[in-house]
Amino acid sequence: MPIFVKTEIIKKEFITDNKLKKKFVDKHILWIKELKKAGVNVKSGFLVNEIKEPGAGGLLTLEVKNYQEALKIVKEDPMIKNKIVDWKLSEWIDISK
Repeated sequence: MPIFVKTEIIKKEFITDNKLKKKFVDKHILWIKELKKAGVNVKSGFLVNEIKEPGAGGLLTLEVKNYQEALKIVKEDPMIKNKIVDWKLSEWIDISK
């Protein structure tokens, strides 16, 4: 089954609002847990720089049948629904097979 990757960067106007970020990150984590309960192979996390500081964005991978299904799922992400991040969805093609 194909693997899709959602990359995201938090919008500048939300970077310093830690209370707001925490609220939506907590909602995002609950959303991920629900996807896993539903049987979706999904991983989500944030990116850090060389000294482990966050702020470089986030990454989500999911394994579903096609791009349309991935897009439907990703659009339900609370971070996206509430326009906290700029994001992009791509299919990952594994060339190491």
